[in-house]
Amino acid sequence: MTDSNMMCDLETGVCGVAGEDPMQVIDLNQVETKVTLYYVTDPICSHCWALEPVLNRFIQEYGPYFDLKIVMGGLLPSWKGFSDGGNGIQKPADVAGHWKEVGEHSRMPIDGSLWHTNPVLSSYPPSRVFKVIQSKHEGREGDFLRSAREAVFVSNLNIGEEEVLITIVDQLGLDGRQIVEEAELESAQDLLDEDFRVSARLGVRGFPSLVMVNEENKGVKVVGAKALDTYVQALQQIIPHPVTPKLRPGLSRLLKSGHKLFSKEIEVMYGLAEDKVEAFIDSELPKGAYRVQHIMNELYVEKLG
Repeated sequence: MTDSNMMCDLETGVCGVAGEDPMQVIDLNQVETKVTLYYVTDPICSHCWALEPVLNRFIQEYGPYFDLKIVMGGLLPSWKGFSDGGNGIQKPADVAGHWKEVGEHSRMPIDGSLWHTNPVLSSYPPSRVFKVIQSKHEGREGDFLRSAREAVFVSNLNIGEEEVLITIVDQLGLDGRQIVEEAELESAQDLLDEDFRVSARLGVRGFPSLVMVNEENKGVKVVGAKALDTYVQALQQIIPHPVTPKLRPGLSRLLKSGHKLFSKEIEVMYGLAEDKVEAFIDSELPKGAYRVQHIMNELYVEKLG
């Protein structure tokens, strides 16, 4: 602590900055959470997977300004009557090409061949599992959503199937069979229906949608996967004082979740060029604690042990 006006004063009994008031009211709360961020999404939403790098950085840097609420939107009830004319999707096989395009554009790996061989028939089963975990194991639902997305997009697993869901939940250290069975009950569908009502009330019609609402119920809605600045500007619109980012966590902390971290996520989080990522990993992590591999021409790192 240095200051040109530092002094020790016998009269005031202070060693410190000269001229300070003897009694002051202070506020040690760096940020008051006054905003609710509704993230309306779906486990099989490819553009939501593409948004992961930007959304994760936004949460890490600006999370103190908002309470995050993840809301299931119900992308695919079933294939009966389903149509996405904008992307030319009428049947399961049509999704494969769309997913491939999203993966190549975002550089978040997407296989997508399961749409030809073992298509997801509905996104409701993993959505209900999400809701059960959210209601019974608050704080773990985000881990499940990330694991489910890695499973369907990267590992090409059908997350509409019971055994796949059980395995994903078991790997989180929870009772997979019990949770998946509970997700088949009417009570789980009731929880999911409540999310649909929230989504409708927010005026959400596409995924991903981020809706930021302040205490005065004034909000900003951002639809689609956008750049980081878009979300920062939206947040600033409903907070009366300047928002500033907090320090980003180190790479080792990000890997504690046990999920894979893909090159694009590291690039966005730390502002790196693609060709600098591997050297950054080597400099940040102790040898023997991680492994670097490639899938679909994209680098990823994961924790060992």
